[in-house]
Amino acid sequence: MKKKHLFLVSIVILTTLLFTSCAGGTNPTAGTTDPGGQISGFWLGLWHGLIACVTFIISLFTDKVSVYEVYNSGNWYDFGFMLGIVIVFSGSGYGAKKKRKKSIKTITTVTTVDNDEKTE
Repeated sequence: MKKKHLFLVSIVILTTLLFTSCAGGTNPTAGTTDPGGQISGFWLGLWHGLIACVTFIISLFTDKVSVYEVYNSGNWYDFGFMLGIVIVFSGSGYGAKKKRKKSIKTITTVTTVDNDEKTE
């Protein structure tokens, strides 16, 4: 049992080290203006998150387009960017609603069958 516990603890430590080593550092240009005097805030971060898929594909073919704006306001831009990505990749929730209705119908059918067997 001790060996199994030691193995699990070492796996958790190694996994934690792996994930933290991949974390990005601070952005030295956050809060500074771009050459045009602009700083990207929450709304531009949200927009950039929404169009991230298209921007990524374009950035594969040109060096003039980047997925992430480095001249940003910091945490608010990051929040908008992540919110935009979540909105795009989370879907509308329609599939989950449809699946839930189907499972409720199945539960109702099973309950009805059980009640019929008891009465016979």
